[in-house]
Amino acid sequence: MTPAPPPTTRRWPLERVLFALAGSVTLVSALLAAVVSPWFLVLTAFVGVNQWLFAATRACPTSLLLTRACGLRSSLYPVPEVRGGQVPLS
Repeated sequence: MTPAPPPTTRRWPLERVLFALAGSVTLVSALLAAVVSPWFLVLTAFVGVNQWLFAATRACPTSLLLTRACGLRSSLYPVPEVRGGQVPLS
C-alpha cells in the first residue's frame, strides 16, 4: 500500500477555519457573559444558529464571507465540475 501524496497547499479548509472561528467566538462570548453582562450569551446563540445553518444547508453567512473574501474551499463539499457549460444537478 502506497502512502497518500502530500497536500499541494498548506491552507486550512473552510470547515476547519469555521470550527476555529466558532470556538473562539464562543469562548470570548462566555468570558464576556461572565465578566460584563449575561447578554453576551446572545452571541453564543448566534454562533450556534450559524453552525446549524452550515450543517443543514452547507452555507452560513460566515462561510460565504470566507469563501468570497479569503478564497477558502470546502473539503467536504467540493465545487462540482462544469462540463459543457452545465453544472450537474446532483
